[in-house]
Amino acid sequence: MVCLAGIAWGTIGPAVQIAHQASGLSPSTLGSYRAAAAALALLAAALLTGKLGTCWALGKKHWRRALGVGALIAAFQFFFFLAVVWAGVSVGTVVCLGLAPVLLLVVKGIRTRSLPPAANLITVVVAVVGLCLVGLSGSEVSAAPHPVAGLLAALVSGAAFALSTDFAVPLARTLDSFPLTVITMGAAAACLIPAGLVLAWVNHEPLGTTHTGTWMLVIYLGVITMALAYGLLYAGLRTTSSGTAVVATLLEPVTAVLIAVLFLGDRPTPASAVGFFLIVAAIATLGRAPREPDEAHRRTESTVPGPD
Repeated sequence: MVCLAGIAWGTIGPAVQIAHQASGLSPSTLGSYRAAAAALALLAAALLTGKLGTCWALGKKHWRRALGVGALIAAFQFFFFLAVVWAGVSVGTVVCLGLAPVLLLVVKGIRTRSLPPAANLITVVVAVVGLCLVGLSGSEVSAAPHPVAGLLAALVSGAAFALSTDFAVPLARTLDSFPLTVITMGAAAACLIPAGLVLAWVNHEPLGTTHTGTWMLVIYLGVITMALAYGLLYAGLRTTSSGTAVVATLLEPVTAVLIAVLFLGDRPTPASAVGFFLIVAAIATLGRAPREPDEAHRRTESTVPGPD
């Protein structure tokens, strides 16, 4: 499920590129409308299934963590769009997605006060090297308008992505994935919609378009790459650690590269081809990773009968 979420996210870049070229709307504006489409779709689904009351009750009960996760998701997406605009798609993607698994590996080491297992370390290193080869091969970093600001935005975005995934784990293992998605996407939309529109207004960018295809892409981006993708992520986090999840979501740049090659006329370089297979190989090892010691210890304790 987490891999499917990564594949869905991999279509964001090409879809935003097509919508931007057709309508002139900035990526931040498209991100605002994407969040609105996701929130409306989830609200309609909650109403149709009669789960709106359940979502409201759970949101009130877990409002601190749910709002925190939603705000971090909004920060991740907002600063990622800025990084792409200021530093370029390649640099923004590599720094953001490459930082997340490394940061979570460090966080886990601090929590357990131990070095990460060699297998986990190798998997993360292979995945990040593959990501760098896919993202940076052939890129023109010097053409970026604001490379330093873009790099900082990518670092903030990567940290927010890692922390939002890590903070969502307790909720994903307590709540059903649908109400959790409704709650967190609603919180993210409440942050993203005004932020993106205000940024477009300050930069004197258009806020609307008459291009029908752009609005169809906005609906796709909201429903599939936000509402459905995060629902898949949360469902996967019920049995998957946050560190494993962020490595699995590296299928995002792999998918984006495949779309660019198959449909947009891009030509893969030897380096990007090697990086593609390194990422796939790293993801393929995730299901074979040994059980985490703390999880195995908890399961062992749960089988021991307690005192009467």
